[in-house]
Amino acid sequence: MTGMVLAGLGCWLPPTVVANTDLMNTEMDSFVRRRIGVVSRHRISQGAATVHLAAEAARLAMHAAAVNAVDTLILATTTPDRLCPAGAPEVASRLGLTGIPAFDINAGCSGFLYALQLARGLLATSAGTVLVVGAESASTMVNPADPSTAPIFGDGAGAAVVRRAEQGEDSTFGPTAWGSDGTLADAIAIPAGGSRQRVPAPGRGDADLFLHLRGPEVLRNAVRRMKSAATEAAEAAGWTLDDVDLLITHQANATISTALAAALPFPRERMPSNIHRVGNTAAASVPILLAEAAAQGLLAQGNRLLLTAFGSGLSWAATTALWPCVASLTAYQKETTP
Repeated sequence: MTGMVLAGLGCWLPPTVVANTDLMNTEMDSFVRRRIGVVSRHRISQGAATVHLAAEAARLAMHAAAVNAVDTLILATTTPDRLCPAGAPEVASRLGLTGIPAFDINAGCSGFLYALQLARGLLATSAGTVLVVGAESASTMVNPADPSTAPIFGDGAGAAVVRRAEQGEDSTFGPTAWGSDGTLADAIAIPAGGSRQRVPAPGRGDADLFLHLRGPEVLRNAVRRMKSAATEAAEAAGWTLDDVDLLITHQANATISTALAAALPFPRERMPSNIHRVGNTAAASVPILLAEAAAQGLLAQGNRLLLTAFGSGLSWAATTALWPCVASLTAYQKETTP
């Protein structure tokens, strides 16, 4: 298996912070804090979109990796600027990389880990370096009037530059366990806007244009699938859960994280979390958490990390990482939207 080395990390959160108290009454605020874990989230400014966030995070990751070019760019997102074209080519052009292969993938909140696995395949064949970005304008896919989704999601982007390991060099990332279950496609879905249903159904207003969640079903499957994938990836790497220093999980909500910790089992104090500040940022969740943890000095060289995520599709993934000495840059300021 071709080794894949993490060369640099970056994350970008837009400057506008929306607190629970800006969206809901005191009683609802208390419920959201307790069950979902969100106190505030970042929101994109008017005129900005997913490609803007992606480009900013990607720029920081490239700076952290001390590179001014990559061979391929992969953008994982559930909230593309448009149905057509893909956003990745525009992200590449914003970075001065016009001409390189660039494409989007949509694997829901598992998208970044899916993209890392695709990057591994590219590094084994044609590419020397790959820029992997998870970016979401998740606030645009929820109905502001829907209390089951509106408080959960935030906007942001995280990015990683990965390169092919040199001979004799340790790989940062180990085995990946991933999968999907299309029989539950409607458990996390936006009904309208695609080829199956271009416009909302008669009599439903614009409800079909926004995200719908079957909460209890999502909770059960998220815990079961992330537990299975995380255990499989660790075992494939020759690790037990006792060998893992930190578990980096998709920041779906506090209830899922707590249930996963109990199911594995794994100490909750060794599961970094930022959902209280940023909300659920979907495909951007794992790289943002990883970049912030690295920038805050929570990760030491040689730490054994287990990464796992679950999202729409349904989709899930997990991989291991032996933490290298790597730079991470984070920023929280206005998007560049020329």
